Amino acid sequence: MTTVAGARQETDGVPLVVDGRVDAGHALLTARGELVRGCAPVLARELDALPPDTRRVELDLSGVAFMDTAGLQFLEVLEAYRHRTAVPVTTRDWRGQPRRVLELAGLDPADPLRPVSRPRVPRPQSGPVASPVALERAERLRGLYEEVEQLRRAMASRPVIDQARGVLMALHSCTPDQAWSILRETSQLSNTKLRTVAEAVATSATGTPPPVDVRAALRTAIARHTH
Repeated sequence: MTTVAGARQETDGVPLVVDGRVDAGHALLTARGELVRGCAPVLARELDALPPDTRRVELDLSGVAFMDTAGLQFLEVLEAYRHRTAVPVTTRDWRGQPRRVLELAGLDPADPLRPVSRPRVPRPQSGPVASPVALERAERLRGLYEEVEQLRRAMASRPVIDQARGVLMALHSCTPDQAWSILRETSQLSNTKLRTVAEAVATSATGTPPPVDVRAALRTAIARHTH
């Protein structure tokens, strides 16, 4: 068994650690932290450190607690390595919020390197009225696309969201994934933009309480995700 000398410490502030070991040509890489901007080079360095006789690569994502859209570059690095070396590459144990991001991006968490056709929202057409099932499916798809857009806007506001997550994690002993869910649910329950909720939560650490409607929604979300 060979331990791969890879990126075992956060580099340039990237909150990601990738460790690897190789046993009989099987490389098992383990990622811990967050898949965000700048994480792709960490994985690339670990892949470059694999022995030339590597015959299979498996990446364990169970230790990844958060992922934004920039984290999809992580998959691009895996795909490029697979094409360059012709070595089979698989991932496993996508969980929580990162798994949800894959689903919203139209990827299969069981095999995100396999292209998946994104369903199309039916356009209104003249003629017979669509069935209730078709209307419900279209509504669910619209909801998913709205959630994707919300996620993209959230990524643009990530610093304040990170602050809010840190406040929630410190005050309520919750995980990063739980903190993210609390913020999203508070936004939905109070009909308030996610960034506004995050700003209110972050500011609360200095003694300024959130608005009443946000505060009530926050209590509900915290109770749901931490008990």
